[in-house]
Amino acid sequence: MAQRIGVPREVFPGEKRVATVPEVVTKLIKLGFSVAVECGAGDAANISNADYQAVGASIIPDAAELWATSDIVFKVRAPTVGEVGLLRAGGTLISFIWPAQNPELMQLLTAKNATVLAIDALPRTLSRAQKMDALTSQAGVAGYRAVVEAANAFGRFFSGQITAAGKVPPAKVFIAGAGVAGLAAIGTAASLGAIVRANDTRAEVADQVVSLGGEFVKVDYEEEGSGGGGYAKVMSEGFQKAQRDMYAKQAKEVDIIITTALIPGKPAPKLITAEMVRSMKPGSVIVDMAAEQGGNCELTEPGQSVVKHGVTIVGYTDLVSRLAMQSSTLYATNLFRLAEELCKTKDGIIDVNMEDDAIRGLTVTKGGTITWPAPAPKVAAAPPTAAKPAAAVAKKGHGHGEASAPMAGSKLAIVFGVAAGLFWLIGANAPKEFMSHFTVFVLACFVGYMVVWNVKPALHTPLMSVTNAISSIIAIGALVQISPIANAMDRPNSLITWVAAAGIVLTAINMFGGFAVTQRMLAMFRK
Repeated sequence: MAQRIGVPREVFPGEKRVATVPEVVTKLIKLGFSVAVECGAGDAANISNADYQAVGASIIPDAAELWATSDIVFKVRAPTVGEVGLLRAGGTLISFIWPAQNPELMQLLTAKNATVLAIDALPRTLSRAQKMDALTSQAGVAGYRAVVEAANAFGRFFSGQITAAGKVPPAKVFIAGAGVAGLAAIGTAASLGAIVRANDTRAEVADQVVSLGGEFVKVDYEEEGSGGGGYAKVMSEGFQKAQRDMYAKQAKEVDIIITTALIPGKPAPKLITAEMVRSMKPGSVIVDMAAEQGGNCELTEPGQSVVKHGVTIVGYTDLVSRLAMQSSTLYATNLFRLAEELCKTKDGIIDVNMEDDAIRGLTVTKGGTITWPAPAPKVAAAPPTAAKPAAAVAKKGHGHGEASAPMAGSKLAIVFGVAAGLFWLIGANAPKEFMSHFTVFVLACFVGYMVVWNVKPALHTPLMSVTNAISSIIAIGALVQISPIANAMDRPNSLITWVAAAGIVLTAINMFGGFAVTQRMLAMFRK
């Protein structure tokens, strides 16, 4: 018999998200599940009971009834003690759990003999797990909203403007931490016209910062900051001192600071000191995205927006919830992708396969046993690479698109000598008119090779190389045919002239069309 998925109303104060949305309910039903939603669960996200009913979901008026009759429960926030008491024995719960921070909750869930999949425990290093990565989807929403809150608290435009009333300088924004939330904030602030700077302990994100229109500010201290799984690690005291010096300098220069630094299982690191806040310009803004874990700023008050030393410090803990419809839709999609992995037979019955690295990583309790933390995902061993014979390496590169070894000086001299001899032999016996055309042909071949065939394959495809070469030859030949010299020759040329003119027109369309397409492709990679 198909299992029922229950979606209760979130009881955490200020939480507006809901674990599924109508368009995802339709997809869950196609997987074979039945779906029940607590009455009013989507109200805060502007989703009515009628919206759910229209796509086939049942509306349950009472939370206790929903929990008791649901085989699987989809939630956003970790359940409260009261909600754990409502969970049916042996049931399945899928939500954020944060097992490292909630050991008591883990014990309560184990006592209920529950199978719990913590969406925050997903192994993010697995490429196939990206579609289920709710941490990433929610962090992207939070980064966007952080910039919106900063713009609301800031007293000027983000973009610089010149008006009849005077010149408005662009806002300067510094973002501490370039993870998913930080990158979303960088892109949003840059799109609003601000001058954006960012820093992260992981040097590999520098290119991503630049690609989004920001400037990567490097700490003057060499140390690798990647902690694995896409997270940062705790840095050494020497690095932290150099980092504080850099933050102090940025605090004096910028108008807005957005902090995103978090380390799993640990309190948020203090990056912005009270002294740095005092050094900021009056009217500046700090948005502390780590406020729920204690905050990156010493003066942050979680859940509040306060003004201290003339600086507005925004410590909201519900940034994602402030875009409830968007974040709910993304989260619901993540849970649906997980449901697909759990129900590959599409019969409405889940199978928690502990041999699957992604599912094993998510599963924190199963059948009354704590299974967290999961072992590291298995990595397939790379097949041994056979050593290539030296002769084979030397021969490689004679084909098109491969790098070839430089020719020895003696061989190069011989080649040029033979070519010069052949050129003299042809010139001594060929007609005068032929030599002029032959000279142009040789030069065209040389120039064509240097500007087309000698270009690295990464810059264009072989097809583009061939078509560009042919187009160039046609254009040059046609121009020669309609030139005054050609028209002065004693032969009928009107037909040839018109054919040449048509060739120039068609070739021009091909060449300039190619340039236009190339320009559009390059524009995709620009800001």
